[in-house]
Amino acid sequence: MRYKYSKFTGDVADEMSLEDLVSQLSDLLLFSGFGDNSQMNDPDQTLQALHDAIMDALLKGDLLSQDTLERLLGEEAGDADAQDQIEHLIQKLIQRLQQEGYVTTSPDLEQERQQRQQRTAAATGSQSGPDAPPVRFEVTDKALDFLGYRALRDLLGSLGKSSFGRHDTRDLATGIEAMGAPKPYEFGDTLNLDPSSTILNAVVREGIGRHVSGEQPFTINVDYPDLMVAQGEYQSSCATVLMLDCSHSMILYGEDRFTPAKRVALALANLIRTQYPGDGLHVVLFHDSAEEIHIKELARVRVGPYYTNTREGLRLARRILDRQRKDMRQIIMITDGKPSALTRPDGRIYKNAFGLDPLIVNETLSEVAACRNSGIIVNTFMLAKDYDLVTFVRRVAEICRGKAYFTTPYTLGQYVLMDYLSKKTRTIH
Repeated sequence: MRYKYSKFTGDVADEMSLEDLVSQLSDLLLFSGFGDNSQMNDPDQTLQALHDAIMDALLKGDLLSQDTLERLLGEEAGDADAQDQIEHLIQKLIQRLQQEGYVTTSPDLEQERQQRQQRTAAATGSQSGPDAPPVRFEVTDKALDFLGYRALRDLLGSLGKSSFGRHDTRDLATGIEAMGAPKPYEFGDTLNLDPSSTILNAVVREGIGRHVSGEQPFTINVDYPDLMVAQGEYQSSCATVLMLDCSHSMILYGEDRFTPAKRVALALANLIRTQYPGDGLHVVLFHDSAEEIHIKELARVRVGPYYTNTREGLRLARRILDRQRKDMRQIIMITDGKPSALTRPDGRIYKNAFGLDPLIVNETLSEVAACRNSGIIVNTFMLAKDYDLVTFVRRVAEICRGKAYFTTPYTLGQYVLMDYLSKKTRTIH
């Protein structure tokens, strides 16, 4: 019996790196509503959109080699077999994304329903039946962690060589890592004993004695004055509130400014969790009002037809930081517009989108002064460079002794991380 051998090509879906695919899909997974004003308030995403994004990544990205693409597409672009191969590959990739925990679908989606939709699509030539609602998916915490890691790696790579560590100061303390010379133990020090120095003090004080019973031939009597503790550099901790402007202007004027802000938040969260575990990060969205969200909810947030209530965002951030017992407390405010809303004492929202309203500006600056009185630094990252806005932001920096950065969505992450990392070598006294 003759055997016919052929080259083994394997399953392309199993060989492809899901991490590279998720990186290519980051714009979809962190979608902020740019270019889709009709769905601005609908945070859900459909599997059809995921299907189209994967198709675009396969054809335009570097996920597949040129030989693999030619083999999948066939000799002619409209070849039916080539379309079937691409569809099969995309379906396998979506299944792998679900199995690996990067995305999850709604719990009411069953296999039979998916098969019915596929049969309906094949019969009608459309993607779904008229009676079937669009299938939706959600981004998981694993995908957010990975996107934060990739964003942090890319941003730090563009900054050049950066050494990681905690926020170092010139003070010495009795911590876990021994970085300084040992010192005599004092009441209140961490009991991080330096064995060699402690035993040496005891030997110098009274020498080595021989035990009477002979079971322990040598004894060293260590007394309280002999105790020596190892010193480590005192490392301060920092509490940060990241304020994100999600007013409508963040997706206007031909560019998406909110999605880069999302990436900065994810990268900062990944940096704090992995390199500065003693620090804290909170995220506050400010629009007509202000609200605190968990970092895992960030991927579902979109901008809306909102005004910019900067004062309410600062007030909420100050309340959060007042509860933190940290050496450093700061607010990182990312915005692209002027304050245009104000919450009155009775709860009503006063809005004025025309120019810098003196009432809104004065109340906002009063809140900045309250942050300064609480020992909170406000660093502002402005995504616009209008003359009136520049004057306002510089006034904010003067009041709270913070910094004002005028940047773009493309360089925002570099500026934020550079400002945060610089504090690890800056003294706090």
